[in-house]
Amino acid sequence: MAKRILVVEDNDLNRKLFCDVLRSQGFAVEPVGDGREALDRARAFVPNLIIMDIQLPNISGLDLIEAAKRDPLLRTIPVLAVTAYAGKGDEERIREAGAEGYLAKPVSIRPFMAAVQALLDAVKG
Repeated sequence: MAKRILVVEDNDLNRKLFCDVLRSQGFAVEPVGDGREALDRARAFVPNLIIMDIQLPNISGLDLIEAAKRDPLLRTIPVLAVTAYAGKGDEERIREAGAEGYLAKPVSIRPFMAAVQALLDAVKG
């Protein structure tokens, strides 16, 4: 059965790119453009991994990560934060919120897929 990945990204181009790349690698993907829908969609889809943009309109990706980690159904799902926030201390803040992985934008395909696979492998083992 294909691993399921929820992609929370408000930028249409980035969301399409992430989803296309993941689908090409055999993953089942659920795209979410509005962060306000992210947790409800995650509960319905029950992904193996959540890819989370941090700069979202209306709600912060940091707040969503923290909320997911407090949710009994979602707390064990690893989160890969993908963000343009790449300043000093940003990765630490994002990891403190509960993200297991962190990539700064712009993202190249190879490091992106390596980070996705590493988080999925960590859950198995």
